[in-house]
Amino acid sequence: MTPVPGASIGSWLAQRELTLPLAETFGPTPQGEGPHTGRPAVFIRFGHCNLSCSWCDTPYTWDTSRYDLDRECPDTSVETIATNAMSRGAKLFILTGGEPMMHQRKPAMHVLLSRLRGAGEIHVETNGTIPPIPAFAEHITHFTVSPKLANTGADPLRRRINHRALKTFTDLANSRRACFKFVAMRPEDVDEVYALTVDYDIPTDAVWIMPEGVTAANVIRTHRDLIDHILARGFNTTTRLHTLLWEQERAR
Repeated sequence: MTPVPGASIGSWLAQRELTLPLAETFGPTPQGEGPHTGRPAVFIRFGHCNLSCSWCDTPYTWDTSRYDLDRECPDTSVETIATNAMSRGAKLFILTGGEPMMHQRKPAMHVLLSRLRGAGEIHVETNGTIPPIPAFAEHITHFTVSPKLANTGADPLRRRINHRALKTFTDLANSRRACFKFVAMRPEDVDEVYALTVDYDIPTDAVWIMPEGVTAANVIRTHRDLIDHILARGFNTTTRLHTLLWEQERAR
């Protein structure tokens, strides 16, 4: 954001503070994953992430080696984000990324949550490495927590798994305010999920296993390879509805 001609430095700084790096806002479109699959939703996708998954389907939100993040995720005013989201007709707002929890302490995020909260439910999709602060969590109806497994290919365990954050999200899952969604590529990944549920006392009925894939054919093939193992462990499963419908089309 550049200063408005004639504006004071103080007013420009205030404007800058009430912005967030926005990749895109889109919808209404069905939520494609997890226990709320099929519900009409508006997605608000923020830029920046603290992980670097090799199979990430939104690398334009974080990968500076391939993308200009200032262009892909420009600082956007809270008023613009809120007005756009609320004009789209859905009553479910999903904050996603990137990693939206990176922005939870920003005053702009709290203004946005206050605006959206009166218009519908607010869900957050997170990689589970950053525990929510109470002032943020009180606005959120549901967290979808997606800790990354070894199949991410790039990030070491100490970056992918945060003990304090997972404990907090497990507490939220026990109060029915969170679920855990794991991206799996092979049966061994389901075993890795099981080990995490044991280590962190994650309730089995709060766990959803989702096949990795960015094409409909890959999603279906991987899901068929995984399903018996998922059922044997007693986990829920979810497809990637948006991928089945639109594959890699952006903002769908």
